[in-house]
Amino acid sequence: MSEEAYSIGEGPATRVSLSLPEGTAEAIRARVGKREFSAFITAAVERELRGQVLDEYLTDYERRKGPVSEQAQERARMVFDEVFAEEEQWPAAS
Repeated sequence: MSEEAYSIGEGPATRVSLSLPEGTAEAIRARVGKREFSAFITAAVERELRGQVLDEYLTDYERRKGPVSEQAQERARMVFDEVFAEEEQWPAAS
């Protein structure tokens, strides 16, 4: 039986056990309410994973090609703004 690969934010929901400091859990409940707790955690974890994917890519790129110039950074911002304004799809975590 082969496992299907899902990208960040895709696939069926699965139950996991999560331990948080009580103060953190209370702060989340106060901000979003009890019913949106899981959605809040999911969004936070997805943001973190996406950030790690980007960090890994940039580290690898700079290792291979050297530092990213200011001009290239600005072009990348424009591309990201354009792409993610149209789609909300991210690559799978590695």
